[in-house]
Amino acid sequence: MGDLGRVPVGIIGASGYGGVQLVRLLVDHPRLELAYLGGESSAGQAFSDLYPHLGHQVQQAIEPIDLNRIADRCQVVFLSLPNGLAFKMAPTLLEKGCKVLDLSADYRFFDLATYTAWYGGDRTDKDIAETAVYGLPELYRDRIARSQLVGCPGCYPTASLLALSPLLKQGLIVPETAIIDAKSGTSGGGRQAKTNLLLAEADNSLSAYNVARHRHTPEIEQICSDLAGHEVLVQFTPHLIPMVRGILATVYATLRDPGLVREDLLTIYTAFYRSCPWVKILPSGVYPQTKWAYGTNLCYLGVEVDPRTDRVIVMSAIDNLMKGQAGQAIQCLNLMMGWDETLGLPQLAFYP
Repeated sequence: MGDLGRVPVGIIGASGYGGVQLVRLLVDHPRLELAYLGGESSAGQAFSDLYPHLGHQVQQAIEPIDLNRIADRCQVVFLSLPNGLAFKMAPTLLEKGCKVLDLSADYRFFDLATYTAWYGGDRTDKDIAETAVYGLPELYRDRIARSQLVGCPGCYPTASLLALSPLLKQGLIVPETAIIDAKSGTSGGGRQAKTNLLLAEADNSLSAYNVARHRHTPEIEQICSDLAGHEVLVQFTPHLIPMVRGILATVYATLRDPGLVREDLLTIYTAFYRSCPWVKILPSGVYPQTKWAYGTNLCYLGVEVDPRTDRVIVMSAIDNLMKGQAGQAIQCLNLMMGWDETLGLPQLAFYP
């Protein structure tokens, strides 16, 4: 099956921003073949009708969602769907032998009670959900490599957790003091017509939203608790910033040892991420910019210590559609296939 030994891959929900990023990455990937594009509202349309700029490379039409047909044609399926749809499809695909990577929230939680509390819905797939692995390779690389079902992280949690993980794992901070202040570009809102995302509304403006109740909060807390070894609550505030791509998360926390200085923490971060090709620790006094990650799967981390307040400040920059979504999903698939996790993923930003 597949072309020249390439692995055939399908995308369900190919018409959104996550879907089109996946298409771009799959077409360029040396070991993967784009075998199926599926959707409901756009079924029957040529993909190039939705995205004319890809017409010279992608001649496929978007097909109706038929799980049996998809499983016959694909070894791997990406579910790039709104929350609450993937869990109705994944069990069938897994049963038929497909590897499944879900880009929604459906398989991100260790405990389904957390999912239903924040997202609602009746889950009847408890046994399947328990086999899912949280798709943050920098923390769960070995589990991902052995998994058939990966719940790919949200974009805010990816940026936030990469900033926080060394601090929590090494017990360097008082966990309850962690505050995450994050800004995201408008593509994080998806490809729908929303008043607050119109150019006239969003441009020249900066605003917080879903304060104290954003759905990514329990996802961040779950992994923080796993790292710390006990339940951890964090304060997370997202903001909409008038640009298309990128997230900058600035994380504050109180140090347990006020004697730690910036160089100590840079050494700790460099060691923690030494085998993580997609995380770049910036030199002393250099702070990340979202543009540096634009179009890549990279996460840039800058670290600072304020000796007056005994706080550590970590800044994390990613492209929300890449390391925050489609790029990270491909990174996970590379691990699941036993390949190098950098395979087929862009490492150089569009700049300026």
